[in-house]
Amino acid sequence: MQKKGEAGDPATGGEVKVDLGLQGKKAIVVGAARGIGMAVAETLAREGCDLAITARSEDGVKDAVASLKRYGTKVVGKAANVKKADDYKAWLAWAVEALEGCDILIPITSAGGGLGSEKYWNNAFEVDVMGPVRAVDAVLPTMTEQKSGSIVLIATTSAGEAMGGPQPYNAMKASLVTWGKQLALFHGKDGIRVNVVSPGPVEFEGGNWDMIKGTMEKFYQSQLRQQPAGRLGTPEEIARCVVFLASPAASWCNGSHLVVDGAFTNRTHF
Repeated sequence: MQKKGEAGDPATGGEVKVDLGLQGKKAIVVGAARGIGMAVAETLAREGCDLAITARSEDGVKDAVASLKRYGTKVVGKAANVKKADDYKAWLAWAVEALEGCDILIPITSAGGGLGSEKYWNNAFEVDVMGPVRAVDAVLPTMTEQKSGSIVLIATTSAGEAMGGPQPYNAMKASLVTWGKQLALFHGKDGIRVNVVSPGPVEFEGGNWDMIKGTMEKFYQSQLRQQPAGRLGTPEEIARCVVFLASPAASWCNGSHLVVDGAFTNRTHF
């Protein structure tokens, strides 16, 4: 029995070890070369997962694969463009074959913002909606056959509140919240869990908020003042929540929608 004051004692701030049950699991992460996607892939690898990753940049994927291999698990990756449906489907089939299965799918794809014109709507639909749809379609046969699997979809806090004007990004990401619940209800009988995570504003080098900080300083500072903690989130803070939901440790979480925003949004949940 653990004694008070020993490592792992919550009362003294000691580290508490929780086994997520991810050792040896096979995970596919789409959009894993940087930001939240890379942080998710790194957290999975650190927990013992074999990985198949992709992103649009061939160099970015090569660098990510090389970095992730330091954790000692199998890591494979090739570049793919989510908007090129046939090539993307071929990559997904390759990923399942390379891993010899799939236990976890986390499609982290985003076309970003943009107001008004039809091209932004088409772009958001292809990337933010059809990217996850095609990925889910690719892994469902394997997960259904093995009677187990975990899928985590990535939405946004902008899906739950009217932020930033009438953007297709917000609307398309909102559709994932509904679709994720539908998938969870329909495939629960197959042992497949589907959950959704909605991150708030996240800052990292080269990311959107990093660029906004450099080009729209007043807007950046106004957003910062709305953050209860006085800062934006980090990719690692989002990744830990995503990986927990993906893991067997969250076995009774199915159809959940987890908002990870440091209390930035004003919505209440009952």
